[in-house]
Amino acid sequence: MTSLPEDLPSQISEDARDATVRRLQEAYAEGHLSHEQMDEGLDQVLTARTHGELASVLASLPEEKADTTSTIAAAGGRIRRRGPWRVPRTLKVESAFGQVRLDLSRAVFEHQEVDIELQLGTGKARITVPRDAIVDFEELHTGWKDTRYRPRKGSGGSGPRIRITGALGYGRLKIRHARR
Repeated sequence: MTSLPEDLPSQISEDARDATVRRLQEAYAEGHLSHEQMDEGLDQVLTARTHGELASVLASLPEEKADTTSTIAAAGGRIRRRGPWRVPRTLKVESAFGQVRLDLSRAVFEHQEVDIELQLGTGKARITVPRDAIVDFEELHTGWKDTRYRPRKGSGGSGPRIRITGALGYGRLKIRHARR
């Protein structure tokens, strides 16, 4: 297995760059950054070429507010999220029966680490993650069928870390990386 060189830049979406700028502005407005620190941070964000460079700017900021959890629930039918949508720090998905499809390939990640908690009774779920995402689903309990996931070869691992937890009764979870 070959890996990409560490200095090879991965594409940063404008949405990811904008989310990092917003976090800097919030920290400045709350008094956590001086004017000089704000200018330096903005310069780093606007010239960043890798997700790791954006993450280093975010790492120097104070912890975010704890109200970053959202819940999507349906008794039956379909739960579907796709296109450019904001992914909260913690996303809870609850469905008694039906299909769940989460497409994170064009989503806006304001957090480098995201937790997705699935509570599904019956039905199948499919999650599409960004090309460079790192996926962990070891804490997901499945009742009937195993989770299908094939890690992407050569991924630099500079994208968001997505941890999938919870319980899946009767059905199967398929996780795949976006092709583009």
